[in-house]
Amino acid sequence: MRWQEYPYNFEGLDKMLERISSKKIALDRLRPLPSIALKSIKESLTLEWTYNSNSIEGNTLTLVETKLIIEEGITIKGKSLREHFEAVNHQVAIEMIESLVDKNHLLNVHDILIVNGVVLQNIEKEYAGRYRTSGVRISGANFVPPNALKIDDLMTELINWVNEYPIDIVIKAAIVHHRFVWIHPFFDGNGRTARLIFNLLLMQAGFPPAIILKNDRKKYYDALNNSNNGDYSKLLLLVLQALERSLDIYLASLTNTYEDYLPVSQIVEDPHIPYGQEYVSLLARQGKIDSFKEGRNWLTSKQAVLDYIQNRDRNRTFNS
Repeated sequence: MRWQEYPYNFEGLDKMLERISSKKIALDRLRPLPSIALKSIKESLTLEWTYNSNSIEGNTLTLVETKLIIEEGITIKGKSLREHFEAVNHQVAIEMIESLVDKNHLLNVHDILIVNGVVLQNIEKEYAGRYRTSGVRISGANFVPPNALKIDDLMTELINWVNEYPIDIVIKAAIVHHRFVWIHPFFDGNGRTARLIFNLLLMQAGFPPAIILKNDRKKYYDALNNSNNGDYSKLLLLVLQALERSLDIYLASLTNTYEDYLPVSQIVEDPHIPYGQEYVSLLARQGKIDSFKEGRNWLTSKQAVLDYIQNRDRNRTFNS
């Protein structure tokens, strides 16, 4: 079985894709977005993107410290120079990705080399923006990346697939994310570069960036290891949840609906909700209800849970 054919389906996938599509349509209807609101949302999300992507790779800067470094140029006592450069470099790389967000722009090798070069500038000058020339091993991974001599062909195959294969863009982005990490084309910065490139694909399709959260680090690496074994379902679920969170942030900010979303612990206090906190949290984790994550907490709405109940009852009636 070729990697393009790995299974990615999970229970509720179609419903989740439909929900995300409807939210994107709702966001598109609000365009052109108010410039002041758009600036605020973009600044907040790009900061989160930089903080979370670097944290996943071991950077110890907090969100506030990352903000001070990027926006104020402040040096944080007790933090390494590398960590400071990682914050600044990633923010510059996001700006580069945004400059490529053109529906007519086709992904190419030059884009990928340049993005990795920016991610590693002033950190790993010798390796920045250059494919690795020897073998590597990844701590905690259940695979060994391919021989360095195969990287050119593997990356060309991946880029051609991105530009030619007809499949839902969200599914395509998730597969590209894994395949890039599996090829591991660079000595350093592969994870950051993969998350930048896969978000470039989403943003070109009109979506906001999908931000994998630091708190989901273990789940994220487990999902990548599952993908190495030929099952993309967990990675796709994680990407869809991250994407839906970003869509919710945009829509909530632009339509003032944020107050509808409450922590699961508060939602289950409503007498009309027949479920406990653990079960509603499970529905959120599985992508079966409209929800998103803030820190370690899942937020959802009363209507989302009621819709789930209604659909469940309708399906039971239909199948009986």
